[in-house]
Amino acid sequence: MELAYIPSPSRGVIHLGPIPLRGYAFCIIIGVFVAVWLGNKRWLARGGRAGTVADIAVWAVPFGLVGGRLYHVITDYELYFSEGRDWVDAFKIWEGGLGIWGAIALGAVGAWIGCRRRGIPLPAYADAIAPGIALAQAIGRWGNWFNQELYGKETDLPWAVHITSSLDGRVPGHYHPTFLYESLWCVGVALLVIWADRRFRLGHGRAFALYVAAYCAGRFWIEYLRVDDAHHILGLRLNNWTALVVFVLAVVYLVLSAKKRPGREAVVEPGADDPATDEAEAAGDAEDGAKAESPEAAADDGKADGADDGKADGVDDVKNPAESDSDSESKAESKSGSAGKKS
Repeated sequence: MELAYIPSPSRGVIHLGPIPLRGYAFCIIIGVFVAVWLGNKRWLARGGRAGTVADIAVWAVPFGLVGGRLYHVITDYELYFSEGRDWVDAFKIWEGGLGIWGAIALGAVGAWIGCRRRGIPLPAYADAIAPGIALAQAIGRWGNWFNQELYGKETDLPWAVHITSSLDGRVPGHYHPTFLYESLWCVGVALLVIWADRRFRLGHGRAFALYVAAYCAGRFWIEYLRVDDAHHILGLRLNNWTALVVFVLAVVYLVLSAKKRPGREAVVEPGADDPATDEAEAAGDAEDGAKAESPEAAADDGKADGADDGKADGVDDVKNPAESDSDSESKAESKSGSAGKKS
């Protein structure tokens, strides 16, 4: 009886004429869009401007891709620089090979540059995009499924992945789908950070630190299942040690930051207007405009103008008493002169 299993795609690339469409690249691109979309919603909720997350991502994403590739090439240098290998393959990022540790580290440098140009605190930006990064990782891991890589030990579980054309030369068969384990774990991490952020109002980089700590906890046991070649130190894979060290650093930051700067930032983007205030002002302007254009308002203005004009005209028509007396005296003198001439 054939065991149930997750089938692998027969190929990871489809050619649209001369243009290759690679599943691995699509997963990365979709993940980036999801991270920016969710990050923008969270940034707006914290009082930032629309579009700021995308503007900073223009810096963070390229840096992250370079950092992820560098980490992979450095930690698996024998795949590219040992005898019989072609060093040009180190630039073929579409064939897989991105280390999340390098991607986050160098991506943070790019984000820092973007934040500095906008006058935005990096910890606040990191808190906003943390769940989106976890979801981007969840989507990106399916790129390993397209490439049939980074699977775990052999298993007869019904959710095993069926490998047919392994890139590392292993025998085709059923293996632990570590890409699926990590994808599901990252979805859980995203939900955890969103919940904790709402419940405890995490700020000053603590939401990002929670994401890092939670991811490292899952990565540690998932990495233990993998069977691809890796460097070992004291019996543990290099990425196990990396996950352990980064986990400790993230927890330490969480504790110290909570004591030093509790609460959340009051202002995340200097100069950004409060959305509620903007809506109120817009409603007020619309109401004033409607009043100015209504017939009743026009009639009231006409009455007011007529009253003002009438008052002005009435004042002009009233003669000054002094001027009236002077006119009377002139008339009297004129009559006296006429009488003298007749006598």
